[in-house]
Amino acid sequence: MKKPQVCILRTDGTNCDRETAYAFERAGGDPHLVHVNQLRAGKKKLTEYQILVIPGGFSYGDDVHSGKILAVELTSFLKEQLQEFVDAGKPVLGICNGFQVLVRTGLLPAAKMGDIRTTLMHNDSGRFECRWVYLRVEDTPCIFTRGLAGRVLHFQAAHGEGKFYTDARTLASIEAGKQVVFRYATSDGSPTGVYPYNPNGSLAAIAGICDPSGRVLGLMPHPERFVDFTQHPNWRRQQFHEPHGLPIFRNAVAYAQEM
Repeated sequence: MKKPQVCILRTDGTNCDRETAYAFERAGGDPHLVHVNQLRAGKKKLTEYQILVIPGGFSYGDDVHSGKILAVELTSFLKEQLQEFVDAGKPVLGICNGFQVLVRTGLLPAAKMGDIRTTLMHNDSGRFECRWVYLRVEDTPCIFTRGLAGRVLHFQAAHGEGKFYTDARTLASIEAGKQVVFRYATSDGSPTGVYPYNPNGSLAAIAGICDPSGRVLGLMPHPERFVDFTQHPNWRRQQFHEPHGLPIFRNAVAYAQEM
């Protein structure tokens, strides 16, 4: 079966692109590192790919707000391409800075460019948080977490602006639509707002959401940093059936192959 072509979008300040490419290689995809300028110049087009990923890092130095400048760039110059990609039913993944970009373009939570309803604010701690956190996987239509509902995953979080926030009406809509994919939790899987389990003070312990279709996913912690057993800090002592991040990428590849 042909490997899906994965566009891993990068720009100045992106620093998790190669790790994300490696994760998709491990999952059976064919990743390509694509600079945003290549899309703007027409040298590359999103129609060439079956999966789009906006990886972590500090795009444009997180000037103004995290992910803001890249979001404006995408909205200003690649709006039609991006919307067509989403409307075609192709998977989109935003990790950390990528999640920040997706909410600032409007692709999350409503999958509509320019329809901005949520944000990711400065952590309540007032500082950059780099720590491993537990995530409870909720029962949602998200294609990236097929077969994972109810599981507790362990991922590394590394961000300064990760506090998910929105108004009460939008939150109610997201909850009713089963769009909350990941919640910060204790080791037994209980969602929590207590620091440091919830490293940023996110509303409703939200660590990641999807659009109504389940094909656009954004999350703050880094699944690409746990696709090999030895990437976990306690790999010698803890027993894992498989690295916790690998199924997310494998599910995306499998979905793209089904299309």
